[in-house]
Amino acid sequence: MELDILNLLLVLAVAWVAGTVVQRLGYPSVLGELGAGIVLGPPLLGWLSVGDPLRVIADLGVLLMMTYIGMEIDLRDLGRASTAGLLAAVGGFFVPFALGYAVTIGFGGDVISALFIGMAVGVTSLATKSRILVDLGLLDTRIAHVMMAGALISDTLSLIVFAGIISVVTIGTLTLFGMGLIALQIAGFFVVAWLLGIYVVPRLFTWVSRHGFHGRTFNLTLTLLVALLFAELAELAGLHGILGAFLAGLFLREGIRVKRLSHDISGVVKDVSLGFLAPVFFVTAGFEVTFDVFRDDLAFFLTVMVVAIVGKIVGTAIFYLPSGFGWREGLTVGFGMNGRGAVEIIIAGVGLQAGIIDQSIFSILVFMAIFTTASVPVTLKWGVDWLRRRNELVRADPTSKPALIVGAGALGREIAHHLAPYRRVTVIDLNPDKVALARQMGLTAFEGDALDADALARAGVEECGTVVAITPNPAVNVLVAQRARTEFLVANVRAMMRPDSDAGLFDVLKSLGAAPLFGMPIDYARWEAVAGLDEQSVLVESSAPEVRRMAAEMADSHDRGLLPLFVRRAGVLRLFTVAEELADDDQVLFLHDPEVRRS
Repeated sequence: MELDILNLLLVLAVAWVAGTVVQRLGYPSVLGELGAGIVLGPPLLGWLSVGDPLRVIADLGVLLMMTYIGMEIDLRDLGRASTAGLLAAVGGFFVPFALGYAVTIGFGGDVISALFIGMAVGVTSLATKSRILVDLGLLDTRIAHVMMAGALISDTLSLIVFAGIISVVTIGTLTLFGMGLIALQIAGFFVVAWLLGIYVVPRLFTWVSRHGFHGRTFNLTLTLLVALLFAELAELAGLHGILGAFLAGLFLREGIRVKRLSHDISGVVKDVSLGFLAPVFFVTAGFEVTFDVFRDDLAFFLTVMVVAIVGKIVGTAIFYLPSGFGWREGLTVGFGMNGRGAVEIIIAGVGLQAGIIDQSIFSILVFMAIFTTASVPVTLKWGVDWLRRRNELVRADPTSKPALIVGAGALGREIAHHLAPYRRVTVIDLNPDKVALARQMGLTAFEGDALDADALARAGVEECGTVVAITPNPAVNVLVAQRARTEFLVANVRAMMRPDSDAGLFDVLKSLGAAPLFGMPIDYARWEAVAGLDEQSVLVESSAPEVRRMAAEMADSHDRGLLPLFVRRAGVLRLFTVAEELADDDQVLFLHDPEVRRS
């Protein structure tokens, strides 16, 4: 079995070009890779071919990609998944599953094929959702959180059903004894995987670290060994390796105790899988597509397409009604959940290799994945605009994740005091007197050095969604921001900066993806004094349109005695960023210097 290097080079080159072009158009690269395989492979031009070496590379790419997907999922998010997300997942999976099963049986398919098609049309692509939500600027909306939770649960359900189908095919029977044996195999695999993932994997990484085995390369190798071990255990249980690789990723995320190292390794696995190995799978998957379905199975293809789309959207909307968020929001969530993408294509490819489905059904599932994924940005944008016009687009409540305020001065305590009713807030400072004042205000406060990773960990930074660094020293604030972003991966980091701060500090802050607190540098001493005034208790409030009108003068707002602290959106306080990000119905809350007369 000799590797055709030229063929591999061509496959990777066309995957890279096609994926890049499709990404520029706002779609996932997998669509371009599939399209390249269809156009340049056997279905049309026949310029590319597949052999055993390419299949080995493709299979390894799938295992690593499923490991990466698992490492991107926080198991705690499953526990925190909102009721709305659970409802969307159940409706968005079981309704199209039932319809897909019924249609396949109606067209003369066997039970196994019907189960497989039902499972495939129930899939929702988690990776596809992430990219589209970012592009549409919807990550801080309620529907985004619902869609991400729904996709996570839906894909997990799909993999469990897939495991059952693989076991049935392996045993070759649907008798009561056979079903019991299947259930026992699946349960046994999950118990063993859970025990290894919870008790062995974390201790393994701790042990090797304690004995001097450090470095990303060593830990990456260990990560790959764990992923392949879980994949092999799944195979031994009569399941498929992709399920084991997925579970390995879930446990590796938490098992690698150093969060930054876990993030680095996840990034390397992503680069190797999505950048090199997985594109080979998606291009070669395109090789297996046949256009004969449009001649021989057109009615079946169109019916599956309709039930997949209608079942996903309507099923999500109907099951979403008990959430109390309205049928329009349910339909919009359904629009977003309608894309399939990589996971469905991986499952379909495995099903084809295992002989569960034939080339015709595989082609139907691939074309369905392409069409539904391509339609999501258009339909989701339409639904979002519809909600926005009706003033029903709800920005997500940020109180689900705590905030950490580094610096217990008067200004830090002022910010913490106003945020505390909306989210859990913790304050940390080296000065015991300032910590005592914060505690007198009813705030949770720790005495400690925020530049010490252990002190930050004790203050709960790993659970935080926001870190605010507001010490008198901008350099210290930037160092805190750097630690919060690079070591603890906090998403929202703000640092107080002064007008006389070194320009390099602003560059570092920008490179970290953090931003100046209040959206601009401030005279810290002045506003610290204002916040410390006994009579200062009420913030000045202005509407977003009014703030935008004065945006050109924001640099001079200090001269008017106004410092923008918060934005009130949907009844919840958020830290102010910049005027350009305000929605029309937002209210901006300012700290007012009483010595300056308001105009």
